[in-house]
Amino acid sequence: MAENIDDISINYEEEGVLIVKELDKVVLSRGAWTTIIFRYQQWDGKTNDYGPDRYTIRRYRKLRGTYQAQGKFNISSREQAQKIVEALRAWIVDEGESS
Repeated sequence: MAENIDDISINYEEEGVLIVKELDKVVLSRGAWTTIIFRYQQWDGKTNDYGPDRYTIRRYRKLRGTYQAQGKFNISSREQAQKIVEALRAWIVDEGESS
């Protein structure tokens, strides 16, 4: 695992093939506990190509000098990602109006 938050990656290689290809990441929180959302693609051996974009939110904890994965939530589709965005946007707007 990584010693620095910026070095954390979900790239995963097997037998010389990049199975999980990280496309982007946004660090949502920093510290001894950090949360990162990743955009990635997964290799499809049947089509010999990468599939559609996927998203995952991962939580890491720094133990003995390195960040170790503690939990994850995989967003199953673009449609689910859009629903999450819409729900958060509605809640944030509602909160802003009541303040």
